[in-house]
Amino acid sequence: MADPVALAALALDAAIGWPAALYRRTGHPVGAFARLIDGCERHWNRPSLPSARRRLAGIGTLALLLLLSVGPALLIQRAMNELPGPVAWPLLALFAWPALAQRSLHDHVSAVERALRGGDLPQARTAVGRIVGRDTATLDEAGVVRAAIESLSESYCDGVAAPLFWLLALGLPGVWAYKAVNTADSLIGHREERWRAFGWAAARMDDALNLIPARIGGVLICVAGCSGWRTMARDARLHASPNAGWTEAAMAGALGLRLAGPIAYDGVMQDKPWIGRGRAAAGPQDIRRALRIYRRACLLLWLIAGGVAWAL
Repeated sequence: MADPVALAALALDAAIGWPAALYRRTGHPVGAFARLIDGCERHWNRPSLPSARRRLAGIGTLALLLLLSVGPALLIQRAMNELPGPVAWPLLALFAWPALAQRSLHDHVSAVERALRGGDLPQARTAVGRIVGRDTATLDEAGVVRAAIESLSESYCDGVAAPLFWLLALGLPGVWAYKAVNTADSLIGHREERWRAFGWAAARMDDALNLIPARIGGVLICVAGCSGWRTMARDARLHASPNAGWTEAAMAGALGLRLAGPIAYDGVMQDKPWIGRGRAAAGPQDIRRALRIYRRACLLLWLIAGGVAWAL
C-alpha cells in the first residue's frame, strides 16, 4: 500500500477547511499567487503595449508563477522522501491540504441556502456574490439558487476533483502547479480586451489541465445523483468553457433544472444558452439537494484516493 497522502489531505480539508483564524494570521497560499499575478498585470499589461508583447508578458507571468509554486513544492517533496514513511506522508498531506476546497465550497454554498431559507433574499445575494462573478444585486430567488448551484458544480472540478487528480498524478508539485494555473485563469484568463492577450497562456493551460478532471467530475456527479447522464452528454459543450460544462450539465440533469441562461456581468446582459431542460424556477430545497449530491461526489473522490493508495 502506498502512503495515503491524498486521502489524508482530503480528510484534513473536510474536517477543518482553511480556518478563519489561520486565514487572518497567514492568509492563504492562493492569495500569494493572486498578489503576484496582480503585480505583473499592472506592470506588464499596459494598454499601450502591442498585443503580441502583452501575450509574451502573460506567458512570462505564468512561467514565473509556476517557478515560484512548483519549485518549493518539488524541494519539499524531495526532502520528505528522505524521511521515514510514517513521518513523510503526514507532512506531505499538510502541504497538500490547502490546495483542496471541499469544506470552503460547501460552507459558502450552505450560507446561500440558509439565507434563503430564512427569507433574507438580500443576504442570499450577498452570500452568492462571494462565489460568482455575475451581477447579483437584482437576482430573484431562482436566480440566486441557480447561481449557487452553478458555482458548486463548476467548483467541484476546480476546487476538489482537479487538484486531487494532479496530486495523485504528480504529487505536491502537480497539485500546486494546478492551483497556480487555475488562479491565474480566474484572474486574467478572460476574453475582454484588457486580458485577452495577457491571459491567453493562463486560459489555455487551465483548459488543458482541467480536460480530464472535468470529465471525471461530471461522471462522479452523475453517479452521486443517480441521474444526469443524458443532460451531460447533450449539453456539456454548450458552456463557453470546454470543461466547466461537464460538471454543470451533470448537476443540471441530476436535479432536473435549467442552469446558466442569460446572465449579466458589469451591467451587460449576456445571452448564454440554457444548460439542461428542466425547471428554471429553483428554490432553496434545490441547493440542499445539490449539496447532498456534492457530498456524495466528494465521497467518491475519497474512495478513488483510497483505492489508488491501496493499489500502489
